[in-house]
Amino acid sequence: MAKIMIIEDDPSISQLISENLEKWQMSSYVTKDFNNIIDQFNDYKPDLVLLDINLPVYDGYYWNQEIRKVSKTPIIIISSRNSNMDQIMSMNMGADDFVEKPFSVDILIAKINALLRRTYDFTKNTNDVIEHNGLKLNLSSGSVEIDDNKIDLSKNEYKLLQRLLKDQGKIVTREQLLNFMWDDERFVDDNTLTVNINRLRGKIEKFGLKNYIVTKVGQGYIIP
Repeated sequence: MAKIMIIEDDPSISQLISENLEKWQMSSYVTKDFNNIIDQFNDYKPDLVLLDINLPVYDGYYWNQEIRKVSKTPIIIISSRNSNMDQIMSMNMGADDFVEKPFSVDILIAKINALLRRTYDFTKNTNDVIEHNGLKLNLSSGSVEIDDNKIDLSKNEYKLLQRLLKDQGKIVTREQLLNFMWDDERFVDDNTLTVNINRLRGKIEKFGLKNYIVTKVGQGYIIP
């Protein structure tokens, strides 16, 4: 059962979301104390966070950044702010999606399910750790290690590594990676994928794993 943390100061909205999550057999935790959200996050260990921007004490942007310091758990921003800048800021700070208020509960649930599938489905029936050729990826903590040395990866670099390790030994096309990484790849510069791949490859090579990610010209990428 997926665990959803709802960080929303309007009780009517949080209750509506919580009731609908229950219908979809998901459990939820509704934040009531807005002073120590990180402590609640660490205690509940959610699979996904729904985060409002306008909150008491500190706003959602602040808590988005604080969560990203400790976890790569998927975050959906829910806000009445509807400017392009708010959406851009949310994504740049590590959020995975943005839903504008007022919203359709059905659409919100669909987005939650889609994001949960993209993030977790391929880990079913596997251990929490994927290990290959000296590199260890921990799906629970979101950490990556090589010979006990922790590698600091961005959210996109981590997702790329997950996807390539899932199909270790198989070529993953650029189109497949674009579809996996971004909801609408039409608005993503093709060079963005190349830049993320090169950064990921460089960080891995610093710890001695040369050619860990191999480019197959005209086909895609593979972890052999």
